[in-house]
Amino acid sequence: MTKARITYISGLQFVAEADSGHAVIMDGEEKFGGRNSGARPMELLLMGLGGCSGMDIVSILKKKKERLTGLDIHVSGTMAEEYPHKYTQIDIEYVVRGRGLSDAAVKRAVQLSMDKYCSVKATLEGVAKIGFSYKIVEE
Repeated sequence: MTKARITYISGLQFVAEADSGHAVIMDGEEKFGGRNSGARPMELLLMGLGGCSGMDIVSILKKKKERLTGLDIHVSGTMAEEYPHKYTQIDIEYVVRGRGLSDAAVKRAVQLSMDKYCSVKATLEGVAKIGFSYKIVEE
């Protein structure tokens, strides 16, 4: 079982600490009573999705001995206008950089992450439509 502890600081600021011992600050916008000193919880959700799938993709490409030099992940989410303002659409673009990368290997790594390995994506399925694409940049 994974656990996290979230501690209220002041205003709308919280510190969240995970089992791993790592912490992040969450805060709200000033117009809502926050100090804008940390990421919003819904932003962290998008970051978690990008990080989860990125770790999968890097691991898969390294196992395939692809010459990966970098990976940038752009995640955007569209929220419902009514409460609870959940994400209805999430789009992910993977910009995979390397030398002589195989398009088939990159496509397979992205597909495996999205279909099999990324637990954050699996958790969000059925809640939001999730689209993804990739492009390869030769370095």
